[in-house]
Amino acid sequence: MNIFYHPENGRMGDIIPFYDEGMFHLYYLGRGWKRIDTRDQLHFSAPLETGIRGGTGSVIRAGEMYHLFYCTFASEPESRQFVCHAVSRDMEKWETLPEDTFQPDDRIYEMTDWRDPHVVWNEQEGCWWMLIAARAKEPTGRNGCVGLCKSKDLHHWTLCPPLYAPHTHPSAHECPDLFHWGDWWYLVYSVYTDRFQTLYRMARSPEGPWITPPVDTFDTRCFYAAKHGTDGTSHFLYGWNPDRAENIWSFNPQKDYGKDYNTWDWGGTMIVHQLTQNPDGTLGVQPPSAVDHAFSRELPVEMHPLSEGWQVRDHRASVRSPAGYACLLMNPVPASCRLEMDVSFDETPREFGIALQVEKDFTQGYYLLFEPRRHRIQYKTGLRMYEDGGKMFPYEVEMERPFEWRPNRTTHIRVFVQDTILLLYGDNQVALGTRMFNRKGARLGLFVSDGSAAFDHIRLFTE
Repeated sequence: MNIFYHPENGRMGDIIPFYDEGMFHLYYLGRGWKRIDTRDQLHFSAPLETGIRGGTGSVIRAGEMYHLFYCTFASEPESRQFVCHAVSRDMEKWETLPEDTFQPDDRIYEMTDWRDPHVVWNEQEGCWWMLIAARAKEPTGRNGCVGLCKSKDLHHWTLCPPLYAPHTHPSAHECPDLFHWGDWWYLVYSVYTDRFQTLYRMARSPEGPWITPPVDTFDTRCFYAAKHGTDGTSHFLYGWNPDRAENIWSFNPQKDYGKDYNTWDWGGTMIVHQLTQNPDGTLGVQPPSAVDHAFSRELPVEMHPLSEGWQVRDHRASVRSPAGYACLLMNPVPASCRLEMDVSFDETPREFGIALQVEKDFTQGYYLLFEPRRHRIQYKTGLRMYEDGGKMFPYEVEMERPFEWRPNRTTHIRVFVQDTILLLYGDNQVALGTRMFNRKGARLGLFVSDGSAAFDHIRLFTE
């Protein structure tokens, strides 16, 4: 079983979730629009062809009719993008409506970015809203925005000023999504300039004003184009973790260091985060319950200290290492597994954490670094241990997530592995997703540097 869905042939691009009559219908971009269905975010139907050829959009139901909005692209006479419309009575056969195709009129928006239409019903205004990835007509190049159109009938649309235009990014705000949960409205979108992530904003009204939360992302660069789906009770976010196989941007290093150091491709494997809502309205992420419980066979935990000072018993390991690095080896890394534990510290370490695919020398491998002094979780590959790593990564951080570590407070960590995919969840608040290509067949490990830390209730599960 794949806990993270990947098509048998090709890659999975932007996911467009639509919930209807007890089923999540997940449309996605492959060679055209395809669809898989699920009830639990773990078991999926075989892919279905839709006949739609185009870019990201949305699906809604109005009465007995289903409406699919998408975008198309034209390169002549200049780069142009168009919003398109198709309808169906059964979600099996779609009829395109060429007369409904439209583009901006060069008054409010630039003509070259007009894509990813997302349609929602605005109860307050009694009309349909369409959010669009666009760029506003502005004197500065930082004109990426979430565009807005309105309609009474889903066929004729009036262009309106942008719903959100922060003058931050010189790229369109891709795959915009708008949803309501409790007392809050949430605006989700993705950017690929300055930052390369899915972001969110929050407001008390769909009109805004939009607040930027302290942590305004859900995951790393390895979770992109994410869109929201809900059954009215549970809320999910669907994005993709990219592959590194094809060098589609022609951006790989001249020297072959292995796929770990290639550029990220477009599309890959679907990742589904279940959203959590905090008392202040901010959002966190956790694994869907079916994914969390997919691993039911518990393995005995092995622990073999490689340094002095470790205290090891049952499912617990702790060490004081105030002036150096202490490490231990654990079980071989299963091809698919969940590793969980509670971590804590009192004498604040410089770093501590979990290693994957390491040998006894504890150098090459992959590292999830917990860094209390820098309020983050960092991912680091083994090449950083050597001179070539300094040439490839001329900076300190390879991939990171903000996280507030506090002394004498327990943090629950869950780490999922499926083949090359690595996904960490911390306290049902943050996720860190990435890939591990170069190394397999080695072991898990724990480490502490310049301080003390304890790892409690360590458990390892496979399917």
